[in-house]
Amino acid sequence: MRQIHIVEVGPRDGLQNDPANLTVDEKLEFIARLEAAGVTRMESGSFVSPKAVPKMADSPAVFARLDRSGSARHIALALNETGVRRAIEAKADEINFVLVAGEGFGRRNQGMSPQESADMLVRCAPLVHEAGIPLSATISVAFGDPYDGDVDIGVVGNLAAQAQRTGIAELALGDTIGAATPWDVRRRIDRVRMEAPDVSLRMHFHDTRGAGLANVFAAVEAGIDVIDASCGGIGGCPFAPGATGNVATEDVVWMLHRAGFDTGIDLARMIDTARWLERVLGHSISSSIIRAGAFPKLDNFSGTPR
Repeated sequence: MRQIHIVEVGPRDGLQNDPANLTVDEKLEFIARLEAAGVTRMESGSFVSPKAVPKMADSPAVFARLDRSGSARHIALALNETGVRRAIEAKADEINFVLVAGEGFGRRNQGMSPQESADMLVRCAPLVHEAGIPLSATISVAFGDPYDGDVDIGVVGNLAAQAQRTGIAELALGDTIGAATPWDVRRRIDRVRMEAPDVSLRMHFHDTRGAGLANVFAAVEAGIDVIDASCGGIGGCPFAPGATGNVATEDVVWMLHRAGFDTGIDLARMIDTARWLERVLGHSISSSIIRAGAFPKLDNFSGTPR
């Protein structure tokens, strides 16, 4: 049975733009519930400017109090050298560095052009390698920039090639504003594989325009084995107007299990976590599964092995 690994991004990408303000204790409970549901990799916080992203200002406190006795790896996001050094100090299990494929978004999100973000990764990568921490990278707005429109596939490929040379372990293509179609997904995967053939790929989709699950399907059919998802479908970016939530973890897991793939996620527990999250946030969430329920019912579910 083929396994598709889920990287849970709810505690970081999910919460960073949510109207609710969770306490450190609530964030830690969220993380614990995700781990109990079988999550083994998750974005547990980000080390960015507290003024720019106040929802993540308590990430050092979250990392300081994480229960490290389990098997989950806790990823810290960083955009620059200051953030990388703070993530190292927090003893992150993995650091995810953000590159940017669009000029307009890059200037607003991290004050950099695409090439400047690549140059910053070149500067930061040795720090992470010296600390003995796995380094991954995400190319944000890889399918479209909210300010500039379409993003040249050549820019994405060039960033991927530069990232590969820094020794990253994995590269994610981020559909930050939910502009991708399944055909875009396949074209960019093919281009990045040509430009950076030695890097493992991960995909990060938002469901802003309703194509999230279709894009997951396209990625899996293209041979991608690692998918980002957010419990409850929460998420968004403060610097991407109109961007809404990520693909919901429970929706992705249900679809993959229904097709016979293995994710290692306990769907019933993930659904319970999404329902708990909805209560804690104090507003409805976009998950389809918590509204419609799983089919067949969880007590007699079985998929067709792939």
